[in-house]
Amino acid sequence: MTTFLATPRDWPQVLLGRREAIAADPFDLDAGVRAGAFEGLRRAVRDLGATGTIAPVAASGLRGRGGAGFPTGEKWRAAAAQPATQRYVVANGYGADPATQTDQALLLADPWSVIEGLVIAAFAVGATEAILAVRNDDPALVTKLEGAVLAAEEAGFAGDDVAGSGHRVTVTVRPVQGAYMLGEETVLLKALEGKRGQPDQRPPYPAERGLFDRPTVVNNVQTLAAVPWIASHGGEAFAAIGSKSSPGTILVQLRGPAGAGIAEVPLGTPLRDLVQLAGGTGGRAVKAVLVGGPTGGFLPGDLLDTAYEFDALREQGAHIGSGSVVVADDRSCIVDLARLLTRFSADNACGKTIPCRIGLKRLDEIGDRASSGRPKPTDPQLLDDLAHDVAASALCDHERLATLAFTSAMRHFRPEVDDHLLRSTCPAGVCTPIAVGAGTAPGSR
Repeated sequence: MTTFLATPRDWPQVLLGRREAIAADPFDLDAGVRAGAFEGLRRAVRDLGATGTIAPVAASGLRGRGGAGFPTGEKWRAAAAQPATQRYVVANGYGADPATQTDQALLLADPWSVIEGLVIAAFAVGATEAILAVRNDDPALVTKLEGAVLAAEEAGFAGDDVAGSGHRVTVTVRPVQGAYMLGEETVLLKALEGKRGQPDQRPPYPAERGLFDRPTVVNNVQTLAAVPWIASHGGEAFAAIGSKSSPGTILVQLRGPAGAGIAEVPLGTPLRDLVQLAGGTGGRAVKAVLVGGPTGGFLPGDLLDTAYEFDALREQGAHIGSGSVVVADDRSCIVDLARLLTRFSADNACGKTIPCRIGLKRLDEIGDRASSGRPKPTDPQLLDDLAHDVAASALCDHERLATLAFTSAMRHFRPEVDDHLLRSTCPAGVCTPIAVGAGTAPGSR
């Protein structure tokens, strides 16, 4: 069961504002409407019009919550400007990171916000087909979402005549099967077409040529869930939340030695506050915070004042990614963690390009040698060069970001990396069978 963490009262709630009001049955449309569902859609249709709906979304500064942070208004405008008779909007609710449940938690807590945002997006860009993509391994959620879509159609919030506008938006729930790569938008589109899940070279971008070669908007479910709030309250109100370069709120999956859960936090919140929400480290020192999930980066304890927002994290060698924040205390070994993350990325690579298919495997092998006391004299330079080459020649964000585990470790924890590669020691006493660092007894962790 998902645990939602309590947040300070002065933190705004955009995505989960209705959660408590509809908690008895989140899939009850009448309860959702009483709590404000589809008010944004009504305003978009009756007051704003299609072009007028894109304007506040662009003014809001809303950026994609799927990890890339691309401006949503720009993506919508690009799709709407294409000379096509058919356009698509796709909501990515797959939740590719197996350890992060933010997308699924949102769909279970307030499905109406996602469905409403999806229909508004389709209305704004002139799409008649909208797809909600979710994991196929949760049939109960699929059934509930299909029922919610049917209820929305019967109430006139989707279907042939959306809110009396005369515009048709057919919403389809599509369970898809795949792996971590489905977090990348072009891979998701391939899966929806029944093709092998591999990324496409860009440009052209999906907004120009996407699903079935038609203009397609692909947004994360959190991105779309923010749209009804923007339509109701205005872009300026949304832009006033969070940081200037990353407005609004986002769902974060927090994990630490003392606790775990999901919280809706304003972007720009210091990492220190997120560590506290996760329950801290039980009195031990914070050694590192892994930000971004399997392809994320490690930030040391002295960077806890870093703002949790797109640009600030990238400057420090991390990224929003899957919305995961994991707190590690002083018993953790950064090299061992980087090795595990790199292996996950290598195992989940689609294999389309040589740098990804071979390069990530070689990085994984360096990590294995480092954690087992068998480093080669050339490994320090090879690790640095190989990580740079894989990222520089990347076709998609998976291989570009999969190097962050080791590059952030080398940037912020270089002495610990050198201990493993040059001296075959593990200061944390985690890696075996190599020697334990000075002053650390085996089993002390």
